[in-house]
Amino acid sequence: MSIKSHTTSIAVAMCIGAGTFTVPAFAAGGGGEGGGAVIPSCKRNMVWNKSKRKCIKVSAVKASKSKKCKNKKKSLFSRKVKCLDKKKSSMLDDNNIYEAARDLAYHRRYEEAITLLELATNQDDPRILNYLGYSNRKLGRVEKGLTYYTAALKADPDYTLVREYMGEAFLQLGQVDKAREQLSAIEKRCGVECREYTMLSAEITRHLTK
Repeated sequence: MSIKSHTTSIAVAMCIGAGTFTVPAFAAGGGGEGGGAVIPSCKRNMVWNKSKRKCIKVSAVKASKSKKCKNKKKSLFSRKVKCLDKKKSSMLDDNNIYEAARDLAYHRRYEEAITLLELATNQDDPRILNYLGYSNRKLGRVEKGLTYYTAALKADPDYTLVREYMGEAFLQLGQVDKAREQLSAIEKRCGVECREYTMLSAEITRHLTK
């Protein structure tokens, strides 16, 4: 089942500078996931909480080290079991964290995006893994990015946006054949007219004509 945007009760975003900014509809990794909505401004390391109509600190969603945590499932990328304090978890859930981190990635604030994504309770969520991969790759850590992409596809083989990003990562490494394998996999899932196919096809052509 392909991952699609989730409607959440709390609309949040990590805000940039002063004033407001607009999330591009077809920004990095859009794939239909962009919003184009104007978001109220918060200071750096603050997140807008729509339901409370105020900015809250990112630290408010940091994982609790409480031994009373009932979630004992270990993540593929976490050495320790983490959970959210009940009081703090009401502020931001994983959907909110994903959306806010995605907006940061749109605006090339990759380190901040990674910091926020690492606060998600479910580190095996393919959406979380996808943007961890994307942000790391954009910071030049291509091999690490591929590790996250591989994990995301293991969770959801039909996540075509991950395959498009993975193809770009292979191109960065000069592995055109592997990029074409991802292009073929995308075609099987959504055809040659879908945005991910068009994007990766263009990237391969660009790479070969440099």
